[in-house]
Formats: sequence, structure tokens, C-alpha cells
Amino acid sequence: MVLGIVLTALNLRPAITSLGALLEEVRDGLGMSGSVAGLLTSVPPLCFALFGVMAPRLARRFGPGAVVCAGMAAITAGLLLRPYVGSTAGFLAASALALMGIALSNVLMPVIVKRWFPDRVGSMTGLYSMALALGTASAAAVTVPMTEVLGGSWQTGLAVWAALAALAVLPWIPFVRDRGRDGGAAPGASAQEKHARVEAPKLRITRSRTAWALAVYFGLQATGAYITMGWMAQIFRDAGVHAGTAGLLLAVTMVMGVPLAFVIPRLATRLPHQGPIVLALGACGLVGYAGLYLAPVAGSWAWALLLGVSNCSFPLALTMVGMRARTSAGVAQLSGFAQSTGYLISIPGPLLVGVLYQHSGGWGLPIALMAGLMIPQMAVGVLAGRNRTVEDEAAR
Repeated sequence: MVLGIVLTALNLRPAITSLGALLEEVRDGLGMSGSVAGLLTSVPPLCFALFGVMAPRLARRFGPGAVVCAGMAAITAGLLLRPYVGSTAGFLAASALALMGIALSNVLMPVIVKRWFPDRVGSMTGLYSMALALGTASAAAVTVPMTEVLGGSWQTGLAVWAALAALAVLPWIPFVRDRGRDGGAAPGASAQEKHARVEAPKLRITRSRTAWALAVYFGLQATGAYITMGWMAQIFRDAGVHAGTAGLLLAVTMVMGVPLAFVIPRLATRLPHQGPIVLALGACGLVGYAGLYLAPVAGSWAWALLLGVSNCSFPLALTMVGMRARTSAGVAQLSGFAQSTGYLISIPGPLLVGVLYQHSGGWGLPIALMAGLMIPQMAVGVLAGRNRTVEDEAAR
């Protein structure tokens, strides 16, 4: 199970950051405009919103292990197909297939952690988040040089990540046989199999203010993250930074999540209120965006580091999902609601950045948008960090 969690986490972002590193080559190869490229960077949150809401229901019917296994297979197929379909529509469709697999796993990882490791939510969420950050950073750092080693074709540079996804299918195969047992105790079911079940949700989650605050916080941090993954390398390239160095800067932003994604969840579970962490991460983001606007080349490494710290809002949000519900059933429902609603909120951001960039001819307005969104993110994060549970609020 631990191996499956780690390998799954490694595969939840390379589909996005590998594309960000080669976005200019993909645009030229497929003849995309800036607005269409902005739409492409909005596809991940759209797919996460549409398909993530299906995850709890599928987990109850087939078992969470079987759903994650199918998700890893979908990522493999999508990454293998999308570089070779030869059209923008086909590229979007194959990307959507991979992102569907990511969406299902995104929602079910907090559920699996809560069920299999109920006394180690902070440390296991940290391990999962650390592996996710490592996969994100690796794809950003090595995609451009690996593409050059493999002959310079952007198709090959994107398709090679399907091998890592195929490897992640294997640990989940033993859990596929538990499908169909999640709705109730089957005769003869082992304690472990009963432990892995996801009960039917019973909460009226929309009555919880904390659930809404967490959903909005998740959405705003996702907006910043996907703008960063999709556009930051291009911002540096347009400022005069070499393509390989721009990829490394994006990797630095992503790799900051490796140590911090392990530390922040553990720290968050020890605090009665996670608001101070929210504010500290938001302040790093504001300084990073200001520097990106004022001195994108001279201070590039510093801004990459600060934005990497700010992006650790993601593991914090996952940790709060596990803390804001008492039961694994509550976590399943809260995770599905917060992530699906949050990703819906995040859809316009990357697209709007592409439109602003194309029509203004520069990065001033897009960067101002990114910085401006950080203020409400900090506000709702403080609300989501209060010490209360969605079960209590829904009951009222």
C-alpha cells in the first residue's frame, strides 16, 4: 500500500509539468494560439472537477484500490497517445484521459490514507505530498534535456512519462480483487478488507462553512499552482532566460515541495489552528510575484524558491481535509466536495492568463492577477484552518 501511494503520487503531475516545459514547442507543432494554449492549461482543473466528483461513488462500488489502479492505467494510455494524435483536438482528448486518472487518484488518496493509516494522517500525507512534489519537479527539470538526448522531438519527450505511469499500475493490482465489498461486510471478509471500505456518505456537506472555506482555498491554491506549472517557464523564457534554465527554475519551484510537503502536514496536525501556516505561505507568494514582475531575470532563482514555498498550500489543504472530518466517510465526502468545487473555481485562471498575455503583449497584467488572487486565498485559508469538523457543522 505504501509503495502504491508513493508511485501514484509521483504520477499525479508529470502530465502537466512536462507539458509546461515544452509548451512553446507543442504550440508551434500543433499551431496553437496563445488563447488556445491558455485553454490547454485550463484542462487539468476542468478534468479534476468533472471526474473527481465521481471518485467516492466509484470507490464505494469497486473499491478504492481498483479505482486508483484504473486511474494509473488511464494516465499511461493518455500520456502515450497524446503526442502522436496530430491535432489540437486529439491532444486535448488524450490529455483529458490522463487527467481523468489523475482526478480519481487525487480525491481517493486522502481517503486511503485516512482508512489505512488513521493514526498517521500527518506523516502519510507528508510522504504522499513529498512524492507528488518530487514527481512534479522531476518532470519540470528533466523533460527538456531528456527531449534533447532522445533526438529533440517534443513528442518523445512527452510520451516517455507513460513508462512511469505504467509502473504505478503494478502495486494496485492486488487490491483490485476487493472490488464490490465496499458497500457492506461480505461474508468471510478479512479485517483488512473491511478496513479498506468506503462507506456511503451521509453528510449534507454544503451546510458546512468549513467545507466551503476549504473548497475555495483549494480552488485558489490550485489556480496559482496550475498557472505556475503551465506558464512560469514561459514567463522566464520571454524575459530572456534559456529554455533549459527556465525548465530548471520551474523545477526549483516544484522541488521546494519535496521537503516542505513532508514538514508542513506534520506541523499542521500539531497546531489547533492552521491559519498561521496559511498566512506564511501566502506572504511568500506575494513577494515571489512582486519579484517576478520587477526583476524576472536578476532574481529568478529567489522568486522560484519563494513561489515554491507558496505552492505548498496544496499539501496543507490535503492535511486539512483529513483533519476537518471525524470519520473516513466524512473525509471521502469532504475530499470529493472540496477538490471538485475547488478545481471548478480554478478553471478560469490559467485561461485568463493566456488571454491577458496575448492581448496585452506582456506579463504585467497576468502577474498582477496571480498576486491579487493570493489575498482571498489567505482569507479563506484562515477560516478553513479553524479547529472544527464538517460533521458538527452539517448537524447544526
